[in-house]
Amino acid sequence: MAIQRTALYEAHVAAGARIVEFAGYEMPVQYQGVMEEHRRVREHVGLFDVSHMGEIEIRGPRALDAVQHLVTNDAAAIKDTQAMYAGLLYASGGFVDDLIVYRYGPERFFICVNASNKDKDFAWMKEQVSRAFKTGAEVIDRSDEFAQIAVQGPKAETLISRLANRPVDKQAIPTYWFKDGVVAGRPAIIARTGYTGEDGFELYLAPRDARPVWDALLDQGRDLEVGPIGLGARDTLRLEMKFALYGNDIDQDHTPVEAGLSWIVAFGKSGFIGKPVLDQQKQSGVQRKLVGFEMIDRGIPRHSYPIVDAAGKPIGVVTSGTQGPSVNQAIAMGYVPADQTKIGTEHRCEVRGKPLRMRIVKTPFYKKS
Repeated sequence: MAIQRTALYEAHVAAGARIVEFAGYEMPVQYQGVMEEHRRVREHVGLFDVSHMGEIEIRGPRALDAVQHLVTNDAAAIKDTQAMYAGLLYASGGFVDDLIVYRYGPERFFICVNASNKDKDFAWMKEQVSRAFKTGAEVIDRSDEFAQIAVQGPKAETLISRLANRPVDKQAIPTYWFKDGVVAGRPAIIARTGYTGEDGFELYLAPRDARPVWDALLDQGRDLEVGPIGLGARDTLRLEMKFALYGNDIDQDHTPVEAGLSWIVAFGKSGFIGKPVLDQQKQSGVQRKLVGFEMIDRGIPRHSYPIVDAAGKPIGVVTSGTQGPSVNQAIAMGYVPADQTKIGTEHRCEVRGKPLRMRIVKTPFYKKS
């Protein structure tokens, strides 16, 4: 398949971004540098092009039933214009994907899925819904209809307020709620969600409107020190919060219970795919768990580096690792045996073949003051 470009590609090139291939798209990995961009989001406000993400709609008189069957969380427990984070699972309990479900009403749901999984997710949802519900629920791939801009940071609300046609304060749009509106004169879904640990919004809009809105945000946010942010800082920001990344920390071979995501599972809800496995794990426990580490010795853990115990026995692998700019500490996540996950337990990470000490710590790594 040919590598694709988002509607904001030319804006990234004009801003001097370093472009890399990611999930089938040419995407900006950094502009000024990961450390500077990370700091901008933590202290001011940054813009992310996340137009490569997928958007899928489920609608019809049995749309709620279909969503309840597909995902782990409870779509009946949220109100119209509210959103929820959830897992889309195989019967084995492993992840097809993690996603955000936006509820317009019991007959219409809008779902944001990961870029690398959108074709797979759409096919899976369509197959499962058609199998379980002969009529009444339609699954529609709307990914080509949307671009997406994430506006993240403590000054995000101030910036969006300057351009939106409606109030966007926390009373009007609380965290994990959304509204249809207009931003910089362009129709948009304004959602108070994000992947950084900071306050912020994700704007869903037509691809033709992406560049005008992007430019308006940069223009109106100059005094707020707004700037474009690449994939590099997006990764360090989410890792400091211990937010899982599909393909690294969660995948088809790991369940929400193992990944510490039991909070996105509505165990009292019946009939969702993968539930029997999760019920069993909740009752009997799991053999491995995803935990957070900080390095004791000097060195940076990276994805796929081996984790060994004090005797050198392999016990797991690093799923994500980096130098956390806000915590000034090398940090990582990884799966290790469940009986070796107590806070303070020391293990070793083999960094370029050298076993370096690290300890299990309470997460998230970063906590806002």
